[in-house]
Amino acid sequence: MTQPTESRRGVHAVMPLQTAAEETRFEFSKALKTALRTDLKPKLRERYDSRARAAFEQRHNRAPETGADVEEVMGEDALYRWWSALLRAQQENYVQNTLMCVDRQLDDLTEKCQSFTASPKLGSLRLDPSLPIPYYQADVDIHCVPGSYFFERHAGDVGQGARSDLGAFVFSLGRHGPYNEDKGICGINFLHANFPDLKPTRILDLGCTVGQSTLPYATAFPGAELHAIDLAAPCLRYGHARAEALGKAVHFSQQNAEQTDFADESFDVIVSHIMLHETSGTALQNILRECRRLLKPGGVMLHIEVPIRPTDPFDRFLAQWDCRHNNEPFWGTLATLDLKALAVKAGFAADRVFETAGETAFAKTGGWLVYGATKEGASA
Repeated sequence: MTQPTESRRGVHAVMPLQTAAEETRFEFSKALKTALRTDLKPKLRERYDSRARAAFEQRHNRAPETGADVEEVMGEDALYRWWSALLRAQQENYVQNTLMCVDRQLDDLTEKCQSFTASPKLGSLRLDPSLPIPYYQADVDIHCVPGSYFFERHAGDVGQGARSDLGAFVFSLGRHGPYNEDKGICGINFLHANFPDLKPTRILDLGCTVGQSTLPYATAFPGAELHAIDLAAPCLRYGHARAEALGKAVHFSQQNAEQTDFADESFDVIVSHIMLHETSGTALQNILRECRRLLKPGGVMLHIEVPIRPTDPFDRFLAQWDCRHNNEPFWGTLATLDLKALAVKAGFAADRVFETAGETAFAKTGGWLVYGATKEGASA
C-alpha cells in the first residue's frame, strides 16, 4: 500500500493556532526543505561520484575511507556549499517562524494549559527547580532554537514546549504522523512483534520533551502506569497539559535520565525516542546503567533513534550535517559508538542486546534505529 507523503496536523486544545500568514510561511519552509532534501540532495552524490572522489584519490593515492575524507573534497564543491547554506537558512527560518507564532499568543497558551493542569483529571506533573541542567544540554541551543528547550519568559512558561510541538510537524514535513507520534508507534510495533506476551504495568519514557512519542504507549498499554521525564520545565508543563487535553494519563516529572529518583526494578519497559544523540558519551553510559537499575527482571529497554550509522563514506559525511551545522554536537558521537558493547558494559548480557532497523508507520524517510536490551531473569 502506498504511504502518504504528508499527514494533516493533529488538533488538540492547547496547540498554538496559526494565522493564514503564519501558515503560509510554514508551508514555504516545508516546501524549501522538501526541495533541498528530495530534489537537490541526490545531486550531491552525483557530484561526489563524478568529481570529488576522483579529486581525493588524485591527492592521496587512495579512495576516501571516512566521512572526514569526503568532507575534504565536498567542502570545496559549490553545489554542496549552496545546499548546506540554504538548509541552515531554512532551519533558522522555520525556528524563527514557530517562535514568533508562539510568542504572539503565549499568554493565551499559558492560560489554556493551566485550565487543564490546575486540577488534572488523569496524570500529574512534578517539577524540580533545583535540578542541575547538564552541560551537554545547557551549553547548546539544540536545533538552533534560542534557549533550546529551557528558556523561560515568565513563571509557569510553556513557550518552548508549545514551539516544539508546533515545530516538530513543520520540521518533519508532516511525515511523522499528525501528532508526530511515529517514533512511539515504531517502538510499540517492535514490542508487540518481539515480545507478544508483554503486559507491562509500569512504563517509563526518558527525555519525553512534550510527550509526542509518549502518548501512543498510553493507547497501546491502557493498563500500564505511564511515567515520562525530561530536563526542561517548559516542555513538561506543556506536555502535561497536552496529555490531559488529549485524554491520556501520564505522570510527568523533571529529572535527569542519568540518575532518577525511581526505585530499583520499578518498570517493565523503559523507552526513549531520539534522545541518545543529544547526550554525551559519558551520559549515554550512565543512562544505560540507570535503565538496567530501573528495569524489573525480564524487562525491556528500548531506544528509538535516527538511523545515523551508515558504512559508506559519503553517507557518513551527509549524516554528519546536523552535527556540524544544526547544533547537534553529539550526533557524530552516537554514530561511531559500539552500542552493544556499551549495553554490556552497563550490565546487560550480550545475548540480550539488540540493534536493528525499525519501520515507520507513516512516511518518514529511512525508518528508525531500534536499540535496546532485556534484563536477565523472569518477568513478574
